[in-house]
Parts: sequence; structure tokens; C-alpha cells
Amino acid sequence: MNPDYTALLPRIERLLDRLDNASRPAALDWKAVRAARWSAQSGGLKPILHPQRVALKDLLDVDEQKQRVDANTRQFVAGKPANNVLLTGARGGGKSSLVKAVHAKYAAKGLRLIEVDKAGLPNLPDLFDLLAEADYRFIVFIDDLSFAENEPGYASLKAALDGSLAGPSDNVLIYATSNRRHLMPEFMAENLATRHVGEEIHPGEATEEKVSLSDRFGLWVPFHAMEQDAYLAIARHWATQLGAPADEHFERAALQWSLGRGARNGRVAWQFARDWAGRQ
Repeated sequence: MNPDYTALLPRIERLLDRLDNASRPAALDWKAVRAARWSAQSGGLKPILHPQRVALKDLLDVDEQKQRVDANTRQFVAGKPANNVLLTGARGGGKSSLVKAVHAKYAAKGLRLIEVDKAGLPNLPDLFDLLAEADYRFIVFIDDLSFAENEPGYASLKAALDGSLAGPSDNVLIYATSNRRHLMPEFMAENLATRHVGEEIHPGEATEEKVSLSDRFGLWVPFHAMEQDAYLAIARHWATQLGAPADEHFERAALQWSLGRGARNGRVAWQFARDWAGRQ
């Protein structure tokens, strides 16, 4: 080998070591960081410096849902057995807000929230490896989850929930929200594969496969369409919180707002209350 190249080798190795260290994501200080986002591109965690804070007391008309998710989270934070959670149902009903609210309640007791989008699902085993040795409890939060046919993240999440050797450690749970309970589109043609054996109905394999992912969540929490009185109560609550209490025109304006949005739910009530408070 040329002597000039031999002399360069140590310097090249040191340079490669520095580049390798620079490419590795720095470990987060979980004492200071309470929420983070998992990056599929870098394979690392990016801190969320100002996580949205929601209080459980501000979530109205979902008392049963609050009780179930809060109890599961309390068990988890206490080091007791707890389940992965799937929150499904009507849009704008408070599914994501409820996850953020239980995180806010238990963050001081060591609970941390990590947001993962669908692009990051194939990399869940890498995330689990990063979290396994941390002295904290983690909720991996997947918001607005749904899949198209043959989308790769579907199999990755199913394996992560139950069935993979690279599953999460005892300090990690998965909380997901979706407008669909079965998470994938269902087609009329799939009903043709359903068999009737005596008085029993046996769904086809395609239907069974689609149901199998939601089945791996131990706790299902459904959210239902909201009644008018509940919608008005939520709008009134938020208007008061924003310093603009309801007057004699409030109810009519809130109902007109919901008609314009084509929906009546907690999110629409919050948006109306912001508009109402801004105009007062």
C-alpha cells in the first residue's frame, strides 16, 4: 500500500467515527421532556417542547370513556398490568383529547407520551429498543389510525401489539384513535365469503384478517354521536373558560354554527366558543 494512504487511514477512521456518532440521535432527558415525536427518517426521538395540555374536567359528555381510559392508565403508571387501548367512533368526540388529558394528569408521576405517525409504524421495534431501559412509563400514541388495502404499516402494528419477538417492554403501551373500529375499509364483496353452518355465521378470511388488528387492543373505548344538549353544554363551558359567557343569543348562534359545519361534536363546540369569545 502507498505510504501516503497508510498515513491517511487513521484520520479517515476518526472522521468516520465522528460522522457515525453525529448521525445517532441523542438520548432525551426524560426528566425534562414529557412528550416526543418519533421520526421514521432519522430513527430518533424529537422532543415536543410545548405539548398541548388538556384537563380531564374539561372533557364533557364522555364520563364513561374517561373512567375507563383513566383507570387503565392509572394501573399502568403504578406498574400494574394494563391494556393497549383503541379509541374509536364519531369524529371530534374527544378521542385524541382524552389521551392528551390522561398524559397531562400522570406526567408528574413518570408518564411520557410519544407520537408516532403511520410512516413510523414499520420502525416500532427500534423505538421499543430505545424505551426498554428507560426508568419511565411510555404511551406510544397513534392518532387518526386507518389503513388502505395492503398498506405496510398494518402488519407492523399487528406484530407490535401481539405476536412479534420485538414487542414492547412492560413500560410501553400503545394508545390509538380511529374513526373506524376495524381500521381498514370493508367491502360488500367480502360478505359473499361468509358461510352459514347451521345457525352459526362464519365470516370470510378477508373479514377475519381486518378484525384481527383491532382484536389485539385489549381495551376498546367507543365514542358516540353527540346530542344537541350535550353540544350546547360543551360550547357554553368553553365560552365561559374563554371569558365570554353565554347570553340570550348564544344558543341560536351555536346551533347555526354546527349546521354550517355539518357536525355537532366537542371539536365544533370548541371552535364555536373560540369564535364567540373573539367576537365579544
